[in-house]
Amino acid sequence: MGPNLTEILDAAAVGHFPPPDGGTTVVPQESGRDAGVIAFTAHSVVFTDEDPDWVRSTLAALTCDGLAATMNPRFLAAFLDRTGRGHDTIDLLTVAAPLAGPPPLELSEIADPEHPRVRRALRRRHDIRVWSADGGVLVLGRGIADRWEAAIEVDEDVRHQGLGRSLALAARHLVPDGAPVWAQQAAGNARSIRAFQAAGYRPIGAEALLLAPEAARAAR
Repeated sequence: MGPNLTEILDAAAVGHFPPPDGGTTVVPQESGRDAGVIAFTAHSVVFTDEDPDWVRSTLAALTCDGLAATMNPRFLAAFLDRTGRGHDTIDLLTVAAPLAGPPPLELSEIADPEHPRVRRALRRRHDIRVWSADGGVLVLGRGIADRWEAAIEVDEDVRHQGLGRSLALAARHLVPDGAPVWAQQAAGNARSIRAFQAAGYRPIGAEALLLAPEAARAAR
């Protein structure tokens, strides 16, 4: 029995990755909510409760570069059809270690469960906490395999002043239990990528999250 998804992510967070052998590891989902693909360097992890033989035969039928087959649109489309799930984007997956001490800016926690940012976050995460700053919002919650994930929003009229970087850095101070904090950025969102990398998040791969049907409908 190989490592499960939590063990694979825990290892990747400290720099230990699956072997770059061109292979694909298929592991069970760790919750009914989350299925998808994480592509590391020359090795992919598909997390799903579907038959692993279906995953492998579908990949084998693709006439494309095997190193990128799990992120090929034809495989993802077949995966979506097979599971009845939805999908937004292929994201850059990044991670950072926690930091001690208070965050580098003043934040006010939002406790209202009906706040739009809380309700939106609950489609993909649980144990949500949300903070507001002057012109921005920081969200922390447990996502794939119960890992802590951060997301930020910055108002358009206060961009280019370092607020995104400060919010991303604040997540490293606020993540509980000394755990690493993960963040996904859409590949085309250069501003978000720059903000997270400036705050010390390092890229480790690409991720395609398949949304459960109810979450996919709510995201439309």
